[in-house]
Amino acid sequence: MKTNKNIFAKLFSREYRSRLISFLIIIVGYVAIELLMATGNLSSMFQSLLVPVTCYIVAALGLNLNVGVSGELNLGQAGFMCIGAFSGVCVSGALAGIIPNGIIRLLIAIVIGALLASLFGILIGVPVLKLQGDYLAIVTLAFGEIIKSLINNVYVGFDSNGFQFSFVENKLKLTPGGKALISGPMGATGTQRIATFTVGVILILAALAIIYNLIYSRSGRAIQACRDNRIAAESVGIHVANTKMLAFVVSAALAGAAGALYGLNYTTLIPSKFGFNLSILILVYVVLGGLGNMTGTIISTIVLVLLPELLRGLQDYRMIIYSVILILTMILSNNEKVKTFAAGLRKKLTGNRTKEAAADE
Repeated sequence: MKTNKNIFAKLFSREYRSRLISFLIIIVGYVAIELLMATGNLSSMFQSLLVPVTCYIVAALGLNLNVGVSGELNLGQAGFMCIGAFSGVCVSGALAGIIPNGIIRLLIAIVIGALLASLFGILIGVPVLKLQGDYLAIVTLAFGEIIKSLINNVYVGFDSNGFQFSFVENKLKLTPGGKALISGPMGATGTQRIATFTVGVILILAALAIIYNLIYSRSGRAIQACRDNRIAAESVGIHVANTKMLAFVVSAALAGAAGALYGLNYTTLIPSKFGFNLSILILVYVVLGGLGNMTGTIISTIVLVLLPELLRGLQDYRMIIYSVILILTMILSNNEKVKTFAAGLRKKLTGNRTKEAAADE
């Protein structure tokens, strides 16, 4: 009897409840969307948004790990997505003649995009994480702009001799059968679209598993300790720099994986797509959903991506309405009375479940 009570208490603890809700939202949403597409009840406009939504969710989850859990304001998430996107395009284009299966190439591109983004995360994190607050935000923002400008001026091709790089237009000397993969300001053109909604959902589930296992592990508790009180964390033997670096690199890797999936969803992709505005947009998803709240991040991302399209019929007024809704939502979500009411409702529902379980026993 006591064992059953412990199991029940564990299942309905905040830790497991948040995990369960996050995974259920994604799984139920995926099944519902697949049913709508199978019956022809989902418009082509919304179908075109499915892969981008999954990419934004993964990038926002990664940023929430960095901002909400680690407590470091990172405005370079678009830069890591840019690295993942164009590295994924290059890998997919290079493997097109070797691996005809698009799904396998997509998975390889996602892994490579995540690895390269995490490598840049380490290189940037070493000097950047010595800074705090506004200084950290400014440096990460500058990093994102540097990456965008760099790719905006690079030319990449692939032929029988391997990859070729140049910062001068038309200086690539490709052998017959070679292909230009990135053409400077024109970006990546002629890319084969191999990204799928199913892979995007799997990537979200993988991101949730990685983040939750990290948060509720010893390393995750160390990350939160560094966020709450840096001096106290150091006093008990926690290596603050390495701990914050772990969250920063995982966040970068998730953004790189999301970028690779995003890049392979379009036949043409330009570097300017990954500018300052995208970093701010992802930050808005995180803040609106709640810092450290992964379930809230998922919901806010879905709503804010779909809302402009739902308001498209209002033409010139849709972005004004979108902005007003965003402002009102932020005000209500930070209202103490609303928070108290939600906490009381949640406590009441959880208490009823506990009483029902005790009665059943």
